[in-house]
Amino acid sequence: MDFATAIATTVAAVLTLCIFSFLYKDNPFYKFTEHLVVGVSAGYWVSILYVNVAIPNIWQKLLAGKWWYLIPAFLGVLMWTRIVKRWAWISRYPLAFYLGIATGVAIPLEMQTKVLEQIFGTVQSFVALHNSQTDFWAGINTVVVVIGIITSLVYFFFSKEHKGATGGIAKVGIWTLMIGFGASFGYTVMARISLLIERVQFLIDDWLLKLFS
Repeated sequence: MDFATAIATTVAAVLTLCIFSFLYKDNPFYKFTEHLVVGVSAGYWVSILYVNVAIPNIWQKLLAGKWWYLIPAFLGVLMWTRIVKRWAWISRYPLAFYLGIATGVAIPLEMQTKVLEQIFGTVQSFVALHNSQTDFWAGINTVVVVIGIITSLVYFFFSKEHKGATGGIAKVGIWTLMIGFGASFGYTVMARISLLIERVQFLIDDWLLKLFS
């Protein structure tokens, strides 16, 4: 390992240990590293947004004679008025434009991807099962998915009291939801454990073994 690589790796290892020090208690080393990460991340994203958003979407458009791009540029500048307490109220107007447009764009996309496409996929699975275009276990999987969807929806149907058959279906929906939440939580834990393993391997393999070998 050359000198420059050794210095860079040591700095990364020390910062990693500073983050891990929070497992003991909150301390100045952790706070310093936390602030460093936030600051570097903010600076990085500012530069990325400037190069990939401001330059092509504002400056180059204005140079091309598309002067109407001054309107979104002006609204973006107004967002910075939040820095001054006396003028902070002005930022509500561009923020309202942004939220309104974002909501109008997001709702159709969410309906298309998370509702309509899911319904289409479920119906298509049943069609394949009806036409014997799928194997036995795939058919079982389709039936289980449909039962889970219906029972979960019944659980959130509050116009009728959950008693009798409705209550029984709703209980199956609760179990379905708990299984889904448990699987999501387990996946999240596995992802975090993978990050921990990667950091530990970095400290041992890339730092200690290579530095002192």
